[in-house]
Amino acid sequence: MKPNLINGLWETTGHGAENINPSDTSDVIGVYAQAGRAETETAISAAAEAFPAWSHSTPQQRHDILHTAGDEILARTEELATLLAREEGKILKEARGEVTRAGHIFLFFAGEALRQRGELRDSVRAGVQVEVTREPVGVVGIITPWNFPIAIPAWKIAPALCHGNTVVFKPAELVPGCAWALVDILHRAGVPPGVLNLVMGPGAVVGQSMLDDARVDAITFTGSQATGTRVAQASLPHMRRVQLEMGGKNPLVVLDDADLDTAVECALDGAFFSTGQRCTASSRLIVTRGIHDRFVSALADRMARLKVGPALEEATQIGPVVDSTQLAQDLDYIAIARNQGGVLRAGGDALQLQTNGYFLQPSLITDTHPDMRINREEVFGPVASVIAVESYEEALAVANATDFGLSGGICTTSLKYASDFKRKAEVGMVMVNLPTAGVDYHVPFGGRKSSSFGPREQGSYAAEFFTVVKTAYTRP
Repeated sequence: MKPNLINGLWETTGHGAENINPSDTSDVIGVYAQAGRAETETAISAAAEAFPAWSHSTPQQRHDILHTAGDEILARTEELATLLAREEGKILKEARGEVTRAGHIFLFFAGEALRQRGELRDSVRAGVQVEVTREPVGVVGIITPWNFPIAIPAWKIAPALCHGNTVVFKPAELVPGCAWALVDILHRAGVPPGVLNLVMGPGAVVGQSMLDDARVDAITFTGSQATGTRVAQASLPHMRRVQLEMGGKNPLVVLDDADLDTAVECALDGAFFSTGQRCTASSRLIVTRGIHDRFVSALADRMARLKVGPALEEATQIGPVVDSTQLAQDLDYIAIARNQGGVLRAGGDALQLQTNGYFLQPSLITDTHPDMRINREEVFGPVASVIAVESYEEALAVANATDFGLSGGICTTSLKYASDFKRKAEVGMVMVNLPTAGVDYHVPFGGRKSSSFGPREQGSYAAEFFTVVKTAYTRP
């Protein structure tokens, strides 16, 4: 059984949970210890006790640990990618990319540990000097989802440690393997006892214990809108800072003047790669009438050539969805869309392959309107809908007519429309002639409306969440 890490020690609880391969449910990847409330509270105590010393550790110490971890992640890319593909279902090519990104994130924040930023200003009062500096927040609770089992933990843990915080980390129950491997790497890289604690277990127990404990100074969460709302509500009595990433219903606008091949590839990648299990996926394809029929036909043809199969097979282009619950949800939304008048143009069937897994044909639903549930609610699978519109102005209005606001894209050869969309799209990230999914690690990530709450993640902007600003006045 793989144990939790609490106060620098690997602790095995009395019971564990199996980690199952969604490509082949007979493949048990391992058994991982399940923390309860007592173990979580012990981890929080350890993090609180370790904070004073770690918050005053040298930038060089933090740099060396993060750099060592980043180097090992990259050196073990193939091994970690295979683990990721087995436990989450991401195909090997995508898994390798995610592991590489995690390694690069740690190397970036190793550099950030040495890039100390502050301000020295003259006061408006003669003879007084003003310093503006940043200090760590304290104990940070980190709660991550299953769809990026190493990259999202990396982009939360790395800046937390970089800026001198201590961490209590709860990964998603479906993907403990990558989380355990990442924590093991950091532990061996020299993270002091109590600075990084791993507590695997159910959100109703481990996550709730973190929310209930006033010693947790900040929580960064990625997951569903409903859970994110509960995290915010539970944190308010403690005046705890929160950072929430809660999904999207991302539009890809395709205009009449778009290059057809570019638009099709953007839609194919954004909607269906990573089995559509990305918060930045292009789930709404908003297409003007002049190109609509050609676009839909070309996209359906490309979808028909995609190979669905086990994640570890190199020829596979679309892996399984993550579990039976997600497969049932995807199929339910397809049925709801058809019952509301949508036309299933491509895919839509669960597949029985040689291995017992959760395979679903990528699905394209046409003849939809903006008020249908398929266009209002996040499906989180390889399912995309098409909305036909008359003009760019209507496309922009439909794109913005959602409670979500994470990512938005446009395919066009018009500088006028591209520039207008970049300015007026009500999202945190805009893509022009690119898939809505796929972002860099050194620039801010996040959205607007119900997609995100709190400061941005990644890059130098991560300091906004993981540090507090202090202003000091001195009369020499």
